[in-house]
Amino acid sequence: MRLNSYDDFSPLKEVILGSAVNYVERIHDLSFDMFISDNLTGARGYYASITDWYDGSSRAKRNEPHRLALKKRFLDELIEDIEGMAEVLESLSIKVLRPMSLDPRPKDVATPAWSAPITPPLNVRDNTLILGDEIIETPPTLRARYFETHFLKPIFMEYFTQGARWTTMPRPMMTDASFDPRNIDNAAPNIEVPLDPQASPYDVGPEIMIDGANCLRLGRDLIVNISNANHALACDWLERHLDGRFRVHRMHKLTQSHIDSVVIPLRPGTLLVRSEKVMEFLPEQLRRWDVIVSPVPDVSDYPQYDNDDPIPASPYIDLNLLSIDENTVLVNDACKTLIQVLEENRFTVVPLRHRHRRLFGGGFHCFTLDTVRTGGAEDYLS
Repeated sequence: MRLNSYDDFSPLKEVILGSAVNYVERIHDLSFDMFISDNLTGARGYYASITDWYDGSSRAKRNEPHRLALKKRFLDELIEDIEGMAEVLESLSIKVLRPMSLDPRPKDVATPAWSAPITPPLNVRDNTLILGDEIIETPPTLRARYFETHFLKPIFMEYFTQGARWTTMPRPMMTDASFDPRNIDNAAPNIEVPLDPQASPYDVGPEIMIDGANCLRLGRDLIVNISNANHALACDWLERHLDGRFRVHRMHKLTQSHIDSVVIPLRPGTLLVRSEKVMEFLPEQLRRWDVIVSPVPDVSDYPQYDNDDPIPASPYIDLNLLSIDENTVLVNDACKTLIQVLEENRFTVVPLRHRHRRLFGGGFHCFTLDTVRTGGAEDYLS
């Protein structure tokens, strides 16, 4: 089919599902520490702060890259759960496309300014934004994911040959000076201030950086969460690039970055939100929609890990559900209270196992990139 995806809730026909194959290690560097944070109050105490992932002697060197091997058992279970997701999607008559797998031989991505281990294309939602018939590769916010969209190129090329537009936003240098830390005091209260950002001959100052998961797609409207200068520059680019085709709305400081575990449009006129506070940040037109407030997650809903296993994702990660259509949603089978709330609001819930969503920092929406839905450039905000 031809590329066509304007929203997150009209009937889904084709989707890219990520891969965790050969996911060996992750890196903690300045880009990781600037990215990871729980957002909005109410979820503190579920996991340690970033500083707890370093012992006292290494804390002073926190900005230096620190590699952490992933435990094979958790990775094997993650892969098993993803394959189960592929089977369920196909059983719902959805075409599932898969990216190229990461080569098993360890490799790093390197630029003139830094190097990092390559990570596989797991959370494919993050570095690509699909707007109608256009693929937009977004400028990465994590160094280890700099070339992640390369694993999707065979799929993108096929859509391109069928008539899709294909654009890549400017690629950042990503030196320490590229990241704007000013969100520390307003959007992300538990994020870590860089202790000693290092100067580089490649510094250009704050750069265009944003993830596709910062954005909420509603037909002809695009709502963009902005919490720092990097996001604001990216929104400038999107406004100029999309002028005349989409209306871009700025939403300030809702979260530190991604919004797809905070506000989820389930159908026209209905939102699922993390808390009622979310509504204060939304465009005025969305505040008139019906709201389903998520139950507060119970820590017992999640696997518990040893202290040396960093937990990047918020305990609200299970709001990161995938809509099959305006009445059907894919939800983690461990989240019983959320399933009950959705069913009480007349949604058909397809429960699906995903054990290590907090450990690997992604839910069903993160793992997927919907490329064909039946919806069009509707005006949902008038």
